Amino acid sequence: MTVVPDSLTLGSLRVDTPVVLAPMAGITNAAYRRLCAEQGAGLYVSEMITSRGLVEGDEVTRKMLTFDDLETVRSVQLYGTDPVYIGKAVEILCAEHGVAHVDLNFGCPVPKVTRKGGGGALPWKRGLLAEVLEHAVAAATPYDVPVTMKTRKGLDDDHLTYLDAGRIAQESGVAAIALHGRTVQQAYSGEADWDAIAALVDHVDIPVLGNGDIWEAADAVRMVEQTGAAGVVVGRGCLGRPWLFRDLAAAFHGEDVATLPVLGEVKAMMRRHAELLSEHMGEERGCKEFRKHITWYLKGFPAGGELRHQLALVDSLASLDALLAGLDDAAPFPERELGTPRGRQGAPRKKVVLPDGWLDDTDGRGAHLREDVDETTGG
Repeated sequence: MTVVPDSLTLGSLRVDTPVVLAPMAGITNAAYRRLCAEQGAGLYVSEMITSRGLVEGDEVTRKMLTFDDLETVRSVQLYGTDPVYIGKAVEILCAEHGVAHVDLNFGCPVPKVTRKGGGGALPWKRGLLAEVLEHAVAAATPYDVPVTMKTRKGLDDDHLTYLDAGRIAQESGVAAIALHGRTVQQAYSGEADWDAIAALVDHVDIPVLGNGDIWEAADAVRMVEQTGAAGVVVGRGCLGRPWLFRDLAAAFHGEDVATLPVLGEVKAMMRRHAELLSEHMGEERGCKEFRKHITWYLKGFPAGGELRHQLALVDSLASLDALLAGLDDAAPFPERELGTPRGRQGAPRKKVVLPDGWLDDTDGRGAHLREDVDETTGG
């Protein structure tokens, strides 16, 4: 059986627990990253930003590049299809923003991204993938900043790309590759294929991070044991449960996983989350941003429909406090929710939306399409 690692090394960067927070649009902002980091060690990656938006000075992109004062290791996920833009963006991140780790997104399944040949579509073009990675690594190397990449198994079961992507990543000097064990066509539906993660581990010498269906700390340990992965990437499993990172840190260090929080402890976490959002965005906007998290925090707990409705309209910390007071502090954690999917799932896509003629060749050097400035999602 595979020895479970207690840390992760990415080039010159050492992470005290082999756990990475997956970038999630509208979720993993500076406040949420701070909240998760308060729970346990790991690498907390920003929301995805576009290389074009960064290079061209887009205001929305610039605002997304916000870090908490206590965020000592700045990690950013970058999206793009143009090798030159990617290289320039990486240099800006390293030289002007003190970023210690850059992750490149080749996993996003959203049609508006794959339609432009980006995200999960790009690895089909092996030559273009190599160009992008080589430009990124070349830009980051003078700053001793590791570059990693995230990808999926492929476009669909008939167009798999992950083994080639791993080989190209290794040849390009990438520090690690994360694999989401689903195809672009699957999006977030069905089950993640951990066997594919194990196959990639056997195929490359660089660290492989496993992603997909990690709902509890025990899932993360099981994934590493089954696949030989060097660590895990956690996305939807932490929605409404930032304490999952505390459990993950304990599990990877061979300690007992923390007991499940009662509703009073969850209330305190909710209040802390809203407070951090308010500090970063201002109280009204911060509380409005917090609304989307309420359903996740209260999933399975006793809370009446009217109270949930009022919480979904919260616009100040005072109103949040008043509403939270209506919840039963002693209510136990709903154990039936353990191990169940959280966040988006949906159905598989009927087909992957690609540029015309995208499948005609597998090289694609010089074939990149211009991405939109505001393509902000995850994969």
